Amino acid sequence: MAINYARLLNRRITPQSQPISGSTQVPNSAGGFTWEVDDWTRLDRFLILGAEGGAYYIGERDLVKQNHDALVRCIQADGVRAVNRIVEISDRGRAPKNDPAIFALALVAAHGNAEAKALAFQNLGKVCRIGTHLFHFAEYVNALRGWGRGLRNAVGRWYVSREADDLAFQVVKYQQRDRWSHGDLLRLAHPKAPSRDHEAVFRWTLSGANGLGERVVKRKVRGEDRVTTYGAVGELPKLIEAFEQAKKASSKDEIVKLITEHDLPREAIPTQWLNEPEVWDALLAHMPMTAMIRNLGKMTNLGLVQPFSDAAKLIVRKLGDEKALKRARIHPLTVLIAQKVYAQGKGDKGSLTWQPVPKIIDALDAAFYATFSNVEPCGKPVLLALDVSGSMGGGAVAGSCLTPREASAAMALVTAATEEEYHIMGFSSRFTPLNISPRMRLDDVVKRISNLPFEGTNCALPMIWASENEVNVSAFITYTDSETWAGNIHPTQALRQYRSEFVGDAKAVVVGMTSNGFTLADPNDRGMLDVVGFDASAPAVIADFIRH
Repeated sequence: MAINYARLLNRRITPQSQPISGSTQVPNSAGGFTWEVDDWTRLDRFLILGAEGGAYYIGERDLVKQNHDALVRCIQADGVRAVNRIVEISDRGRAPKNDPAIFALALVAAHGNAEAKALAFQNLGKVCRIGTHLFHFAEYVNALRGWGRGLRNAVGRWYVSREADDLAFQVVKYQQRDRWSHGDLLRLAHPKAPSRDHEAVFRWTLSGANGLGERVVKRKVRGEDRVTTYGAVGELPKLIEAFEQAKKASSKDEIVKLITEHDLPREAIPTQWLNEPEVWDALLAHMPMTAMIRNLGKMTNLGLVQPFSDAAKLIVRKLGDEKALKRARIHPLTVLIAQKVYAQGKGDKGSLTWQPVPKIIDALDAAFYATFSNVEPCGKPVLLALDVSGSMGGGAVAGSCLTPREASAAMALVTAATEEEYHIMGFSSRFTPLNISPRMRLDDVVKRISNLPFEGTNCALPMIWASENEVNVSAFITYTDSETWAGNIHPTQALRQYRSEFVGDAKAVVVGMTSNGFTLADPNDRGMLDVVGFDASAPAVIADFIRH
């Protein structure tokens, strides 16, 4: 029998379990063939999505190792470019969590050349904006390298570059994390205080005393006893004095007075007073946006937040302040998680429960859309295709309580809320009716998308569906982990066939929802774009790409 060479080496129709002949496709983790993203794309994916929780086909340890190796290759190839990218994504609040950027900066400190290290140390304060970030950096870098002069000087600059009052806020609010404290870092860095006020904060931090009287501290250094004397110097900032008074307070009225007069943060309040509604009421008046969002359940549980209450009205007003949301670098995923958890009336961890206030849920819903970068509609018909296969139901986006499947539905609604002409469809190895729209509340969308059955993946289905139904689509936007394997034709081949029969310049955008190394976007096709899911700027980038 003669061999059918066309069937075996067909560049127009190839089963996804085989590579397209002549292409640079590689096997993905599911057994299909896709393209491998380059290291710089992987850097972006890691900075925005992280690797916490792993993915459906790959465990957390392996995913971290793969990303680590790609990051190190970027740093060794062009460390300055890597630092600039880390700083850009972190400083602009484009990622749900800052930990990946901190880890990446620590990798530069360990593997970069002299120029890259110097730039990393120069930008330490832009990436590590608060004390907790600095403690994470210290823990990461301590596992990767020793504490040389450049590193110690960079940490020292973190302290001396702040005004004394801001420094006082840092040492009171962010006291310790990852087995590190400000005292540990000050002893390592030995910064020279730029003023008597700074010196007072340093001495208080190192000794635990009030900074005004002499204090002798004994500590072990390499097995030997060493004695350090911290003498009297300058006045302490009022915040630290109030913090010391709060430790000795004997009534909630004293605590409320200290919070009201000195704006003490929640972390400065002794634990025994954190079940008093009056204390939380005083904290709420000037509570930072992130802290407020995280503590909605607690304040509702205590009865402070309830329908028609002044506290509920204040929270709704704050959540509706788009400028304040952006100033606080509130990421869309933070709001989405808060909305999901608050609406379900109980935390994902612990035993705390509450009766959700509908106005708060609605305010979180509106805040979710407001936290994305301004999006100008592309004004063209778009098909939003959500991969709802089994692999999208495993793992977590940026270490959150949301699966890639749930998060992709919310992400798609941002584009749907912007565009006039859109259609949302779900696919796995077959079409899955979704019946979701931006008119629905996010918690209902997440609930509906999470209850779908697990199936295989055929990412060519959106193009096949459009062809079979003779639908004119300017762009296919696919939200996926690119672990496609089912089907008799590759997505890029299905797109080319659709272009030849219907819309000649139809584009395709692949929104990567996990930080693996694969993409459906053919790197040689200028009409295909790979973007990182839950990048706060992604919807605007997608619209620009389709429009232009």
